Amino acid sequence: MKKQIPYHGWCFVCGTDNPHSIGLTWFIENGILTAEFTLSESQQGPPDYAHGGASAAILDEAMGLVVWAAGYKVAAVNLQINYHKPVPLNERFFVEAKMNQIEERKIFSYGEIKNADSTIFVSGSGIYVVAPQLFEKIDIDNSKKNEKNH
Repeated sequence: MKKQIPYHGWCFVCGTDNPHSIGLTWFIENGILTAEFTLSESQQGPPDYAHGGASAAILDEAMGLVVWAAGYKVAAVNLQINYHKPVPLNERFFVEAKMNQIEERKIFSYGEIKNADSTIFVSGSGIYVVAPQLFEKIDIDNSKKNEKNH
């Protein structure tokens, strides 16, 4: 059964508090993270196509978040993005990511952006390292929210 990944605050890709967020909602099932999205003129690069940075941001978030969903607090240290086809604006796309391998602090993941016909438009791989110290503020803010709710 697909499980929705919860609240992401001000995240550029999926934050519900960020009015400039791309607005993805994430789901995970059997270790595979997915989302459906449509990019608009706000993410335009060449006329009628998405900026490559928007695709890269979506893949980075997907590949990193699948690692987070497995219980690791990580940051990206290397991204490899492959642009197979330009991503048209105002069309429905899907992103999917999964973890490939774990080596001590390094965790490797892979992702793809596809259309409804499963044609791959952008693919990528990432190396993420465990870095909980970067997320101490989030842990403190979440603790404060939990105290208020009890």
